[in-house]
Amino acid sequence: MLKYVLKRLLYMIPILLGVTLITFLLFNVVGGDPALQAAGRYATPEQVQLVKAELGLDRGLPAQYLFFVKQIVSFDFGRSWSTKQTISKMIMDGVGASLSLTIPAFFLTVFLSISIALLIAYFRGTFVDRAIFVICLAAISLSSLVYILYMQYYFSFQLGLFPISGWSPDWLERWEYLTLPIFIFVSISLGGSVIFYRTIFMDEIFQDYVRTARAKGLSHTAVLFKHILRNALIPIITIVVIEMPALILGSLLLESYFGIPGLGGMIFQALQSADFPVIKAMTFISAFLYMIFQLISDVLYVVVDPKVQLK
Repeated sequence: MLKYVLKRLLYMIPILLGVTLITFLLFNVVGGDPALQAAGRYATPEQVQLVKAELGLDRGLPAQYLFFVKQIVSFDFGRSWSTKQTISKMIMDGVGASLSLTIPAFFLTVFLSISIALLIAYFRGTFVDRAIFVICLAAISLSSLVYILYMQYYFSFQLGLFPISGWSPDWLERWEYLTLPIFIFVSISLGGSVIFYRTIFMDEIFQDYVRTARAKGLSHTAVLFKHILRNALIPIITIVVIEMPALILGSLLLESYFGIPGLGGMIFQALQSADFPVIKAMTFISAFLYMIFQLISDVLYVVVDPKVQLK
């Protein structure tokens, strides 16, 4: 196991270097002159040159790339063009707010979706199965903006149950502002998650070990919870672990509409203002997180099923 983990970590180095190179070329070459973007549309050539000197863009491309790699290694991504704050501090300040929203919302979604999918598997082929499946299909057909705007209008504006937007740094007071976004997150995610887990459980139901367990006289409930759920853990772990980086990076739309100062809102603002340093930093962090959590999921496969061999 240790040998496998070390080998995977070494494989990450050239991949991450490739990510840094592609990111650098996209924003510094393909995307046009970043100094012109930072200076503004109506900047004079003299002002553009001053911005280039200030941001270190007057050096050659190889020197700029090496400086970008140095920033990544030292976790010092420089300063934001729009806020003038250090990007590392912006990330550290925003990650707590993002996790306050995404972690409870995600695990509530996982718990509810697995529970509903097991219920569907128990009543497979009946009216309950078909009705829940149709509701889930209808739920995933709606845009995320429909959920956000309607629930914000109805629960916040019409009923006044929750604040329309806002934030509190206090851990107890912030839940007043997080309750509705969490509810919307679950509503958006539940339909697709239920269909995904339903497919997994339905595939397991027709396996040989299920027929063997039933032949031994085990009840349908015992087979469902003791055997099917356990054997379905590998695909469940896959989807749960792979979605972890997205939780850390926050929910772009929810944070923007509800004024939550997390990483999702930070990325949204950076995209709007063409804040290239922030976008480059978050692009690299996203790639790094996905690779790390992919490795974690592979290791968890062995924990769940000892028959899995990592090579």
